Amino acid sequence: MSVLENLSAAVQKGRAKEVETLVREALESGLTAQSILDGGLLKGMGLIGERFKNNEVFVPAVLIAARALSKGTELLKSRLLEEGVKPIGSVVLGTVKGDLHDIGKNLVKMMLEGAGFRVIDLGVDVPSERFVEAVREHRPDVLALSALLTTTMGQQEAVIKALTAAGLRDKVKVMVGGAPITQSFCEQIGADAYTSDAASAAETAKTFLTA
Repeated sequence: MSVLENLSAAVQKGRAKEVETLVREALESGLTAQSILDGGLLKGMGLIGERFKNNEVFVPAVLIAARALSKGTELLKSRLLEEGVKPIGSVVLGTVKGDLHDIGKNLVKMMLEGAGFRVIDLGVDVPSERFVEAVREHRPDVLALSALLTTTMGQQEAVIKALTAAGLRDKVKVMVGGAPITQSFCEQIGADAYTSDAASAAETAKTFLTA
């Protein structure tokens, strides 16, 4: 197996120390940071994402793989900057006001970063005004809203209304997700997309870059 194939496999198994060793080895062999990122790290995370989507692995495996991925990307950061490598797009992400759940949001963040996005994570219990400020400040391609409770899902609509009032609704694609969210609810509140899992969220976000 090549060093990139080994790197992809190490990410999928969540072997952080092995990932660091292989990234250094790949750099020493003359590979570009971009090729290491795409052909090793992101390829591995993409494959674990597919397996998660197909219910072949579960949340702990994804979290461990994501930690291994982050160890590798930390080592590549300065080299990527030198090579002028830019993110494929940007996403503002957060769990809506009144909701303190973050596991789903964190999984989506990991999958988005694994797909090459820059992610601005606003955290949990985020009020509509904060989402509006972040869209105005960062001008992201996508705004991703998470709600895990039936009592907080209405806050997703509140954010969309706040964006409209601020004249920013047509500047960003809005994705919604979370346990109680459905496609019909997405359409009802005027969001652009609903995804049922983290891997699908990353795939959907990519489609907005070419739309």
